[in-house]
Amino acid sequence: MYQQMIFVNLATADVAASRKFFTELGYTINPQFSDDNCSCVVISDTIIAMFLSKQRYADFTKKEIADSTKTSEVLICLSAESREKVDELIGKAVAAGGTANDDVQDQGFMYGRSFDDLDGHSWEVVWMDPAAVQG
Repeated sequence: MYQQMIFVNLATADVAASRKFFTELGYTINPQFSDDNCSCVVISDTIIAMFLSKQRYADFTKKEIADSTKTSEVLICLSAESREKVDELIGKAVAAGGTANDDVQDQGFMYGRSFDDLDGHSWEVVWMDPAAVQG
């Protein structure tokens, strides 16, 4: 069966800083698709985040590039295997220079937190009890 992938393209003010930030979160870089203007961050086998310099990002759109420190252009949500893994990833993001958001979502069967990366892109990390999903 074909496994569909997602490539999230995000503008960054500093490709090298984004590369360092996301490797400190535990993700890997695919060097085949990375250079001075792009960092290809492998989040999973099916999720890739492409951090493009603003100049390179502009090659793909005629729209104005959002200032993600002031404007929400997208909310990216990643799943986590446990509540502890949610907290762990948020901790890594803060240690790497990101900003944790104070909006903890704890509904018992679902637990989530979020952070902003170095460019202000918002990342949510959520755990959901598998029993709740099945029921």
